Amino acid sequence: MTKARIAAPGDSGIPLEYLLAFIREDAPYGDITSELVLPEVVRPAEIITRQSGVVSGLSEAGRLFTYHDVDVRVLVADGSEVDRGDTLMALSGPVKAILLVERTALNIIGRMSGISTRTRQFVDIAGKKGVGCRISSTRKTAPGLRMLDKKAVQLGGGVLHRLSLSDGILIKDNHLAVVSLEEAVAAARTASIYRKIEVEVESTDAAVRAAKAGADIILFDNMTPDKVRRTLSALAELNLRNGRLIEISGSVNDETIGNYALPGVDVISAGVLTHSVRNFDVSLELQKG
Repeated sequence: MTKARIAAPGDSGIPLEYLLAFIREDAPYGDITSELVLPEVVRPAEIITRQSGVVSGLSEAGRLFTYHDVDVRVLVADGSEVDRGDTLMALSGPVKAILLVERTALNIIGRMSGISTRTRQFVDIAGKKGVGCRISSTRKTAPGLRMLDKKAVQLGGGVLHRLSLSDGILIKDNHLAVVSLEEAVAAARTASIYRKIEVEVESTDAAVRAAKAGADIILFDNMTPDKVRRTLSALAELNLRNGRLIEISGSVNDETIGNYALPGVDVISAGVLTHSVRNFDVSLELQKG
């Protein structure tokens, strides 16, 4: 088990204002219950795991508590494996502030840790195949949460795909409903010689056409493992690999991930990592007076 002790939350790379918007969503006019019924007291509290897995989101949660004048000690590094019952964070501060941030902090940790845990499972399954295949996520994230979701994938051992439509050229089926594959690749190449061009294909013939047109990355979409093998063989026989990256997407889940970690596959992108999140169980325990 990999663990580290950290005195206080550092800069998570996520803008503070982005995180504070979650507090405003949850308490637009303050926490009226706590304000009405609680005295001004200071208490210690802990955030504890209720399951084993890979934890993330501690840096973001810690920054929110710190902003609201709560002393924070993060006890486990983001990206670490934890066991059920482990203490992740020690807090001390005004009870009203702790309760104001509590649910938002737990939501962030729970979602991000759920993503990181599942990503690590996928990475481990692919790693056991010994083919050097990497795991990536997609743009199938909850609106407004993409920065957190993508960071969680990285902390689980995955690699970044496009953060947005502005990040890379990916020619998909709906583009090809308007222009031909060859026209699309040529137009993209003419407009930008510095960006990689990726083309999504659903057949062996389309993969060959994409390679001949000059695509740098070919995304095999919704192909069965057998079809992936046949398409890789066709590209090899025609000497069309030439350093091109091969990405697999579609139909990738917990049961099928191992079947797609094949020799010749460079990246498996799995939307399930972020569109069907299994929340990681954590709780905040406030010490009684």
